[in-house]
Amino acid sequence: MKRIALIAGATGVLGRAVCRELHACGVLVVCGYAGRRQEAEALAAELGGFAVELRSDMELAETVRAVAERHGGLDILVNAVGMNREGSAVALSQEEWRCVLEVNLDFAFGLTQAALPHMLLRRYGRVIHLSSVAGRIGGRGQINYAVSKAALERMVRAFALEVGRKGITVNCVAPGVIVSDMTERVRAEHGEALLSNIACRRFGKPEEVAKAVAFLAGEDANYINGIVLPVDGGMLL
Repeated sequence: MKRIALIAGATGVLGRAVCRELHACGVLVVCGYAGRRQEAEALAAELGGFAVELRSDMELAETVRAVAERHGGLDILVNAVGMNREGSAVALSQEEWRCVLEVNLDFAFGLTQAALPHMLLRRYGRVIHLSSVAGRIGGRGQINYAVSKAALERMVRAFALEVGRKGITVNCVAPGVIVSDMTERVRAEHGEALLSNIACRRFGKPEEVAKAVAFLAGEDANYINGIVLPVDGGMLL
């Protein structure tokens, strides 16, 4: 029987890589999107899966329920949704603070809450959130992003503690500097300085993050719960 996976943020660089990797592992992929319908539907068609729009928190539970009913359950949830609005901590506006926390933390909480009841019914599930090394080391001009990712990691541990006894694991993958649209500017402006702090002396590939996600989503990770797995080339060393 095929496992069913819902990937939120499927149209982003990391989300697409996760969708393709899970598909290669024999998982039926449901591509969750917000505002990029054509891209999500094209990806779903490529992988023989489906696309679904993930909107406000009030609608998440209903949307996830519809996914579970259509496919006979929900085994894997991957949250690859994230945003960053850079700015000085002193000058950051309330809007810039709130919007990043709403996307990176509030949405993650609502999505996990919506998915867990369907996993609890079968006493099986894998929940994986994409965090960031910024959650541990911060970053100049990224106070909102760093705080949201640090809080996300603590949230994951709390969920893991509560549902672990029910056969459900909840984990994080924390990428370092990965080649993507989000890191393009910082790689261009601070590439050499960043590389000097990465033991592998290169930036990561989306596919390397996706393989870590697929491992945590698979049967070999049955006894791994509540962790934050860095995929950063040794940046945190």
